[in-house]
Amino acid sequence: MARRPQRSLRHEYELYLEEEIENYKESVPRSAILSIGDEAARNLATEAQTVLTEMLLWEEVDRIITRRLRLPSYSTWRRRRLKLHAEIRRPEHWGMQPDDALVRAATSVSSGHVLVADAELSALYLAANGCAVTAIAADEDVVQRVLAAAAHLGLSERIHGEIGNLESWMPDAPLNAVVCASHLLGNLSVAVRAQAIARLQGATAAGGVHVVRDVERTPGVLMLEELRKRYRDWDVTTVSSSPTSDTFVARKLAS
Repeated sequence: MARRPQRSLRHEYELYLEEEIENYKESVPRSAILSIGDEAARNLATEAQTVLTEMLLWEEVDRIITRRLRLPSYSTWRRRRLKLHAEIRRPEHWGMQPDDALVRAATSVSSGHVLVADAELSALYLAANGCAVTAIAADEDVVQRVLAAAAHLGLSERIHGEIGNLESWMPDAPLNAVVCASHLLGNLSVAVRAQAIARLQGATAAGGVHVVRDVERTPGVLMLEELRKRYRDWDVTTVSSSPTSDTFVARKLAS
């Protein structure tokens, strides 16, 4: 996934105004819009306009709607947006602690390309901290929910959503990190799981990190021993994430 440049706050603000105004236009009857158009024409008639063009009329309509909705000025909106951006960069906002394995991984791959499988909060947290995130999930509703949340938080340029799973997803660009829950790997057969892990390992750049969350300590489908075997050439650590599970972290060593 090619990294898209982050939009300026000014551009974000203009998109915000455009969306709010269009939502208003779609929510009121046509007669209300015509009434606003008449008001706009009267306003422009009092000004020293040489030509009353359709563009000028619609611009005045938008200004009237902006006032009616009491939409914030750019400076007010910018102050609120910067405050929100600072808040969503905090791991505590997403229910994590500063020493969480994912938080440490985000620090090491900030601005890198990250694959996040079926983990909405992780995708948003990583995007908020500068990563270019590809978020995949088998359920289209999950993907749409992530993209809607990203749009609300001003992170759309950092998150790309795809319907897919670890069994079939094919990287189209080098990865700096992979984040997934253990059940996504555990639901695969041993052979398919091995192929999926190998595919992701091959696509990961040196120094990249794989984080597998909530690996149960009790006997089950996917055990830490198998993951250690699959990642025997990587630098591996495990971190307790709950009384019954661990987070598996593997960093790819330089060749």
